[in-house]
Amino acid sequence: MAEDDELTWETLASATDYTCPGFEVVRDEVRLPDGTETEFHYVSEPPSVVVLPFTADGDVVVIEEWRQAVGRTNYGLPAGGMEPDDDDPLEAARRELTEETGYVAGAVERLATYEPANGLFDSVFTYVVARGCEPTGTRDLDHNESIRVDTTTFSELRELAIAGELRDGRSALGVLQYALQVG
Repeated sequence: MAEDDELTWETLASATDYTCPGFEVVRDEVRLPDGTETEFHYVSEPPSVVVLPFTADGDVVVIEEWRQAVGRTNYGLPAGGMEPDDDDPLEAARRELTEETGYVAGAVERLATYEPANGLFDSVFTYVVARGCEPTGTRDLDHNESIRVDTTTFSELRELAIAGELRDGRSALGVLQYALQVG
């Protein structure tokens, strides 16, 4: 889709109001198409990768991770932010998969890229399918990660997503995108 010049906002100034590990809150001073000047706040974070990892026998590697923001353990796919020196989302996906699960991917391919909440966040998620994953790597969790690793079938993940029971939106989107592509 082409950008519609009649809808474009002009950024007059930009400042970071709050910084913490993982994200910033940015305040832009903008001019709207009708000439009104106002402020717009959004959350800025590094790009992320979400991995749909298949083992050699066709199961999917999944994780359970505590999520403080919702006060519960989250079930879903391995995912994480790209590091400042990451140039390739596919290599970042390999790293994140091993760090969180201990599995090493035989092959990786891009599935899709989405901006999941671009009205409030500048987040970009690159979805990656990993194949031939083997538990031969060493986990390297961040200090604030509490993760349990398991495997399941893709059909079970798909059914959870369809039923609205795969609560992690990143994971549900990746599972459903893959299901649509493979038929």
